Amino acid sequence: MADLVVSGITPLTGIDFPGYLAAVIFLQGCPWRCRYCHNAHLIPINQKGQMEWNEVMRFLMRRRGLLDGVVLSGGEPTLQKGIMDAVCEIRKLGFKIGLHTGGSYPARLKELLPFLDWVGMDIKTKFENYPEITRHPGSGEKARESAKLVLASGISYEFRTTIHPLLHTQEVLSQLSTDLAAMGAKNWVLQKFRKTGCVDQELCQTEF
Repeated sequence: MADLVVSGITPLTGIDFPGYLAAVIFLQGCPWRCRYCHNAHLIPINQKGQMEWNEVMRFLMRRRGLLDGVVLSGGEPTLQKGIMDAVCEIRKLGFKIGLHTGGSYPARLKELLPFLDWVGMDIKTKFENYPEITRHPGSGEKARESAKLVLASGISYEFRTTIHPLLHTQEVLSQLSTDLAAMGAKNWVLQKFRKTGCVDQELCQTEF
């Protein structure tokens, strides 16, 4: 698994994979630079991992019968070339698989979806406004394509939008709601911005 860069593990969570007790594996690297990101330390791509994959597998082997599932998170886990191999190895241990993604790599997401049990996808804002948050041109088109893939797959999912008054007006949220409904999305939640881990001082210093 040389192509998989692991930055850490949360050994037990009851909130990151709805309905299941799970571990979360954090993978390094993300192509986007979202202003409100609370895992900014996971953004750099060319950074050495904190754990070897064989360490992760040994940990998961000890958790068989104790955990229901494993969540691959980040960063952006679909950036990792080795993610399909990782999913297959984890499934062989009998775990359900969840994925946290921003939808940066729709082609890789499409390959993964048949092997996943749940997807939590961040919907940053209305798709035409994406570069204002991700600071990456074309990100909205990739996110829209990924969202459509998730919906078409029939997999369990949750779309969630982190809101901040400097980034999301009521008009923006209303339009996003309309756009998602038109795509057939029925599971969309709003979550409040949190300062922890965020390095954007303008956002952190705004009171709301």
